[in-house]
Amino acid sequence: MGGIADYMGALVLQRPILQATHAAVQRRTDDQIRIMSTGGSKTGRSSKVNFSMKMLGLHATPVAYAVAQGLFKQLGEDAWAAYPAGCLLVLLKENNRSLTHGISLYIQSEIPEGKGVSSSAALEVAVMQSLAAALEIPLKAEELARLCQLAENEVVGAPCGIMDQMTAACGQANELLALRCQPAELQEPVQVPEGLSFFGVDSGIRHAVSGSNYACVRTGAFMGCRILESLVGAQATGWNGYLANCSPETFARFADRVPEKMRGQDFMDSYGESRDTVTLLDPSLIYSVRMPTAHPVYEQARIQSFAEKLPMAESATQRTEIGAMMYESHESYSACGLGCSETDRLVEMIRGAPSIHGLYGARITGGGCGGTVAVMAEAHARSAIDDICRAYEAETEQATFVFEGSSDGAVATGVRCEML
Repeated sequence: MGGIADYMGALVLQRPILQATHAAVQRRTDDQIRIMSTGGSKTGRSSKVNFSMKMLGLHATPVAYAVAQGLFKQLGEDAWAAYPAGCLLVLLKENNRSLTHGISLYIQSEIPEGKGVSSSAALEVAVMQSLAAALEIPLKAEELARLCQLAENEVVGAPCGIMDQMTAACGQANELLALRCQPAELQEPVQVPEGLSFFGVDSGIRHAVSGSNYACVRTGAFMGCRILESLVGAQATGWNGYLANCSPETFARFADRVPEKMRGQDFMDSYGESRDTVTLLDPSLIYSVRMPTAHPVYEQARIQSFAEKLPMAESATQRTEIGAMMYESHESYSACGLGCSETDRLVEMIRGAPSIHGLYGARITGGGCGGTVAVMAEAHARSAIDDICRAYEAETEQATFVFEGSSDGAVATGVRCEML
């Protein structure tokens, strides 16, 4: 729960999946940075990228993040290297370090790309943690996640929040990591009652946080926040710029005065530039504003209730009540423009299954527009989920995959160092 409300300060809840990404780092005797990833053949991108340390100034003064982003965007099928190389650049730049030698980096991942299960965050955390160990740069867990988000925002150019990186770094198996994104305050994890579990169903439709829909929804939320603050007045100073701190009752009072849509130039004429540091406000675009503004407000209320009720949900009735919040969250995604007919269909099929199957709730994950549907169900409900997947595949001709199980994040897993 949380998704696209993280950049507006919401409490978010995530459970790490079982699949993992591993990274191996080795020092070289030349000035080359050589990156190899095993996943290239599955996605059509390259598997190997080589470049000199001098390209990014890693031997002396690392280049500015905007310069690095521009360089990688020119690399075509090698542009994916912005993720691991961005981690290296950020690690050195933020710690005032440089390299005296090249590096070989090997990445092996079990996490499918573009499926809404945080493959990029897992890659960043694995690479950043391995690089920090190899270069003897100590990082606390929260700093590890922050640097990974910085790499994705500034070098890759994807306007993600920090929830995925924090979960990949700090998550605990079979628990829901609880993170208050103001900007990143870890809270006590939420316990899952015995017999209840979470599954993920890949819809077969790829998605990307860097896509324009996600970025436009995020921009619209920042526009709406500024407009709502001007309407509410002094009371809004306590929000600290986060819509999650606005109560549903307050939003409801002013909702009709927040425009449904607004052209970027009209906003700039009235309110100036957006406060979002990782998206650009395009004066020529017309943005959806009211729904992207409403989502973090109501999602925060849903998440808070979900977190409070889940640990005590022993009966099917209680679990059904909690699952309804997942359905509401899914519908809110669609209202923001981040829906997808295939994920909508999966959620509809799960929602329509007889209650005896033990399926309680479902919602789209990540940045929306495809990817994976998270399902809350009894632990024994896998066969019912498989039945739905077969029916969905026959109807849509999209291949599914069911994520089941959980594992610890990178900090608990640790790093192994060997002298060769």
